[in-house]
Amino acid sequence: MSSRAALTAALRSDRGRAELERLYGHRPGAAEGGRDRFETLLRRHAAAFPADREAALFSVPGRTEVGGNHTDHNSGRVLAAAVDLDVAAVAARAADRTAGIESEGYERQLIDLDRPEAQEAERFQPAALTRGVCSRLRDLGYEVGGFHACLSSRVLKGSGLSSSAAYEVTVAAIINHLFNAGRIPATELAKACRYAENFYYGKPCGLMDQTACAVGGFVAIDFADISSPVVEKVDLDFAATGLALVIVDTGGHHADLTGDYAAIEGEMKETARALGAETLRGASRDLLLQEAASLRRGVGDRAILRALHFYDEDRRAGEQAAALRRGDIREFLRLVVESGRSSWMLLQNCYPPGAAREQGIPLALAVSQSILTGAGAWRVHGGGFAGTIQAFVPADLLPVYLARMRELFGPASCHQLSVRQAGATMLELP
Repeated sequence: MSSRAALTAALRSDRGRAELERLYGHRPGAAEGGRDRFETLLRRHAAAFPADREAALFSVPGRTEVGGNHTDHNSGRVLAAAVDLDVAAVAARAADRTAGIESEGYERQLIDLDRPEAQEAERFQPAALTRGVCSRLRDLGYEVGGFHACLSSRVLKGSGLSSSAAYEVTVAAIINHLFNAGRIPATELAKACRYAENFYYGKPCGLMDQTACAVGGFVAIDFADISSPVVEKVDLDFAATGLALVIVDTGGHHADLTGDYAAIEGEMKETARALGAETLRGASRDLLLQEAASLRRGVGDRAILRALHFYDEDRRAGEQAAALRRGDIREFLRLVVESGRSSWMLLQNCYPPGAAREQGIPLALAVSQSILTGAGAWRVHGGGFAGTIQAFVPADLLPVYLARMRELFGPASCHQLSVRQAGATMLELP
């Protein structure tokens, strides 16, 4: 850690610029924008916690799912990537065992870390995530102490970029570096964050989001053993592909979609049990087709279709990672399109049941196909039913694509992102 004045000076040094470019890329103004955010955070930290003499700077990326739409909860494979929208933080050790967090848009958190048990009053609040992460890391044998932090998030909420996972991993990274010399593996941080979200916050989720935020870059994850997933970073210089990664927010249906999301996992697991397995990964596609006639009377047709999606998407996620490893971008894009079509036709998560008039995601996919066929790729992004799609767009088609999407869904609907190699990071400054 260093004084806030020293950190401010370091951000303006050549080494500081190189560190900012490592996080935010080389696009014009990216490093300067990152520096301005951290300088603002340092001033906020000084005002909020004036007694702190030394601090450190942190950055944790959001993530985008690239392959494996709704496969993780049935022990399948996924492909994800960290993006250049992040949570930035300034943090310092506290004199007591209290976590004090100033986060933009939220009331200040003051959490007594000597009360590790989940608090019902904190359920579905950021404080639950903070307490859960700290408690879980302590249970795993790591040192946990009080800290003071100011946070600023650019990870878009409701976009499928995992703003909650980025927040959780930020807390974990602060504990890792302030108290454990950065020795906790990224996958261990991710598991602690998932535990906090499941058992403290109250949201069932897999491990993909937290893992991608913690590890960075393209990440292939195999959940065959859900308690110990196999995580492999896939090295690829995405900027060299000439493609832009665009997330399009289609807006649309704003009702509670929790039941729709839960039905996907529920129907897949019901089908798995009918096939004699706990998850679909424990059965086979051939067995599913062999038993389809009897399954229709039991689990129903939609459940069978969703199970078929699982088997095809699980295979595709592995093939996408393999294509990236060998630099076969054409095959990667073909598989992305195939994934999107499977989500639309088999998984059926492109608009909510009973809301047939409003189909922003299918419309965005159809128009994307008309522009990008033979040149790019497009698919539903995240949980589906409403919200966003993902597109890989060649540079020469980008102006046309952005203009068309903005005409359909509004001037603020498109977000052009970069794939970020760095995961959860404490900035290394002189």
